[in-house]
Amino acid sequence: MKPSLRFVALASAMLAAFPAWAEKADRDKPVNIEADRVSVDDVRKTQVFEGNVQLVKGSLVIRAERIVVSQDDDGYQRGVATGTASTPPRFKQKREGQDDYIEGEAERIEHDARAEKTEFFNRAWVKSGLDEVRGQFISYDALTEKYIVTSGPNGTRAQPGSGERVRAVIQPRSKDGAAPSGRPSTVSAPALKVAPGIATPRQETAQ
Repeated sequence: MKPSLRFVALASAMLAAFPAWAEKADRDKPVNIEADRVSVDDVRKTQVFEGNVQLVKGSLVIRAERIVVSQDDDGYQRGVATGTASTPPRFKQKREGQDDYIEGEAERIEHDARAEKTEFFNRAWVKSGLDEVRGQFISYDALTEKYIVTSGPNGTRAQPGSGERVRAVIQPRSKDGAAPSGRPSTVSAPALKVAPGIATPRQETAQ
């Protein structure tokens, strides 16, 4: 089913989760959401989208089994996307001025509009162009445009001997900002902070 515009406006809180170097044209595109079921609690200011949820806004696509959007008394919204054991929530969006995409996944993705912070929990993975990082927890602060990635859950370090490690691939940039392919890099990646830990991630399934 396709929710009404009222539901769409509230669910669009999830869109702020994505970095400033994403496709700027997406900001002016309409939001379209499809789900098998939508429930609304006006008293608690909560909307729940369930069943093969797909949110599309321009080049941005979010897929999840469940997206919950809540709103506080000041009008700030919080979105939580979850999936299943075999199909985690995922996002993908074109990078501004580039031919490639920002994409990522985790068992749970949360966005707090008040704090302008997005957090990826458990088996988290974010890729921007040819650069990527994987960890058990990834936090992105839109105000400072910085990542924090840790090997343990909820921002902690993994226990010694666990074998969990953060994995990061950062491609070199020439003085003129060109990427390894020779294409000019018009958008710089945010600063990256890592703490040891993570297991080898799974391969993306065909969609």
